[in-house]
Amino acid sequence: MSATGMKGKILVVDDDRLVLATVTHGLARAGYEVIDADNGDDAILLAREHKPDLALLDIRMEGKSGFDVAAYLRSSLGTPFMFLSAFADDATVAEVKALGAVAYLVKPLDISQIVPTVEAALSSVRARRIPTLPGPQPSAMAAAPAGDALSDPVPIAVGVLMHRYSLPRAEALARLNRLAEADGRSLHAQATALIDAVELLSRPGAG
Repeated sequence: MSATGMKGKILVVDDDRLVLATVTHGLARAGYEVIDADNGDDAILLAREHKPDLALLDIRMEGKSGFDVAAYLRSSLGTPFMFLSAFADDATVAEVKALGAVAYLVKPLDISQIVPTVEAALSSVRARRIPTLPGPQPSAMAAAPAGDALSDPVPIAVGVLMHRYSLPRAEALARLNRLAEADGRSLHAQATALIDAVELLSRPGAG
């Protein structure tokens, strides 16, 4: 938890000022300290200054994209991030996974969908940072290889289903659960299989 004593410090980045204001206001009401930016360059400067616990990034922006900001956050600050985007094409999903996002939500969204995902993401990140052995331990962020330990496949797969079938988050998660039960897989395994299928379709020459 951040030194403010609140639930956590969140950086929100979106070039749509209405979306930015809505998400910022909603997270603040939910008890988070929020820093906001409407472009990637300012986002990086604010992240350096404030060291947020989590970043929520739009993907397609003028100048530095959300992917550019995410790459910087990961390599230079070890800050976990999630994406809020209106796009869920195969190449975008593959890049989201490769960067190691903790979640991926497809617009349009309301704050009731975003807050539970933020809470789950922060809980997951903090759990990974708890040392399991005596003595100094590297942070989970620093130790995690790209696209691996940071990336929970379930919220990313839910984002894909939300986009492809125009479903709200709860219905997309229920659909993923039904697919897992039908295939005799765990939810995690089903999500991984769905994302792998998306990656396969996004490769040059696929299909």
